[in-house]
Amino acid sequence: MKSVRRVGQKGLLKFDAEFTKPRDVQLYLNKLGYKSDPGTISPAEVMRRREANCFEGALFAAAALRSLGHRPLIVDMIADNDDDHVIALFRQDGYYGAVAKSNTTLLRFREPVYRTLRELIMSYFDFYFNILGEKTLRSYSNPVDLSKFDKDDWMTTGANLDFVGDYLYEVRHHEVLAPRQRRKLSRAEKDLVAACFDGAKVEGLYKPHG
Repeated sequence: MKSVRRVGQKGLLKFDAEFTKPRDVQLYLNKLGYKSDPGTISPAEVMRRREANCFEGALFAAAALRSLGHRPLIVDMIADNDDDHVIALFRQDGYYGAVAKSNTTLLRFREPVYRTLRELIMSYFDFYFNILGEKTLRSYSNPVDLSKFDKDDWMTTGANLDFVGDYLYEVRHHEVLAPRQRRKLSRAEKDLVAACFDGAKVEGLYKPHG
């Protein structure tokens, strides 16, 4: 059983699975139910409840990646007319990869083959669409090191962690499209949309306007 020491504290976060590489963390997240109720729970609570939304999945993945020697980094992705998305970031041999929980099939794991953070983020672009097929990704944040919240016991607390999500709005974000590009976007093909939302928890899906 893997465990990771909480910096500056005496306790241990004990995982209920063996993680040897980032892909193991992704496979664990894939087995969890999708949480659609409000509030943000810690990685310890994710294990107890066996469910997570994308943000909680990113927190869990960051904690698990930390146990493998990576910094606990997350990146916020902001969308228009759609849910935002949060991923856990890792680097291997100098290249970026990601682990993520999603209510869709296409916004999850990325192999560590991307030279820059923007390159990694843009690998999600064509697969980041709402149920109408509108491509919705608009910006991404600088990486956030969750160790800044160690004093708040973010990995094991039973308290609500919405304040971590609020902090993401304070971080610098980078636009991925020029206004002219936004106006010319095509919609995703219907069979791709169907594959993306196959098995999704309906009550957890964003209801787009327009």
